Amino acid sequence: MTEGLLVLQSDFGISDGAVSAMHGVANSVQRGLPIFDLTHQIPQYNIWEASYRLLQTINYWPEQTVFVSIVDPGVGSDRKSVVAQTVKGQYIVTPDNGTLTHVNKFIGIKEVREIDETVNRLPNSGESHTFHGRDIYAYTGARLASGFIPFEDVGPSLPLSSIIEFPLKDSTFENEELAGIVDIIDRPFGNLWTNISRTQFKQLDAVYGESFQVSISTNGHTIYENALLYGRSFAATNVGEPLLYVNSLDNIAIAINQQSFAETYGVGTGMNWEVIIRKTSPAVVN
Repeated sequence: MTEGLLVLQSDFGISDGAVSAMHGVANSVQRGLPIFDLTHQIPQYNIWEASYRLLQTINYWPEQTVFVSIVDPGVGSDRKSVVAQTVKGQYIVTPDNGTLTHVNKFIGIKEVREIDETVNRLPNSGESHTFHGRDIYAYTGARLASGFIPFEDVGPSLPLSSIIEFPLKDSTFENEELAGIVDIIDRPFGNLWTNISRTQFKQLDAVYGESFQVSISTNGHTIYENALLYGRSFAATNVGEPLLYVNSLDNIAIAINQQSFAETYGVGTGMNWEVIIRKTSPAVVN
């Protein structure tokens, strides 16, 4: 029997027994199955963030790793429960509610199967309809990771075109101006991670120590506008000063040194949070 890896993500928090129950179910399938927690601090019902956190993490895990992601405001409804196989050979067990969006676009999904709940469901849990994370996803994920079932036994294959995805907006470069969105907040620090890549940023002939005009707006209202230093790291600025930097995903990020940019200016994430970056005159760095 194959000993796989199981990685759990949810919006459950850790203040009650929900996460422990999922660990218990996985161990009831195979005692000692290696189980890891991606995060259980996804903001409640925030499917967009669940989708992004998978993208942030999945490339660093080996082939055959099984991810269970549960942010499921539609639990108990007619939304499908699925397992997706990525082009790199990992698996994602999740409700079909948009959670697969970022992985499908930026990594690629090879195949999706709908979970057959008549065989892939925790025994004696059929009358419970509000904790599919325990009864269906953790159970199916553990069976897959431990080798009790192959991917083909999850259930019937679905057309890739049928999975639910959020619309995504690509960043653009036009008239010496970069336009993108705030993809995610770097919690708990409050930095803004944009969808503008480092290679796109280089189209502005960016060099460390230069200043760039940055504006952040939502629904047509400008929330923030200022000239920000482009630094190699936070050490490029004094405490309390803002900066641009390249984050761990090789995208441009916006921060305040040792403060939360998101909380200071009330910035959110997603398609409605637009970031514009333009080149200004070089800043002097001491």
